[in-house]
Amino acid sequence: MVKVMWVSALLLVAALLLVAVEKIPVAEGVTCSVTELYPCLAAFTSSSPPSESCCAKLREQKPCLCGYMRNPSLRQYVSSPNAKKVSSSCKVASQNC
Repeated sequence: MVKVMWVSALLLVAALLLVAVEKIPVAEGVTCSVTELYPCLAAFTSSSPPSESCCAKLREQKPCLCGYMRNPSLRQYVSSPNAKKVSSSCKVASQNC
């Protein structure tokens, strides 16, 4: 039962992220696509530590983070306490947006 709820929650988050993608402006030199942060999903939504692929994607998408934070559909994920822990673990400085 818990596994079904977890999978449903992840699918809902993924669907929300996909819907929100087209509303995010593109930063110079980087294609801003929140789906690029998929390797960080578990770390953002639980207490799981970020993987190296998560950290690499987070560094790559750093110019896009302010756009993600301005998006009401994404704000709760990218500004959550877990997201801040992920940023800190990955040594990605928080943005002043």
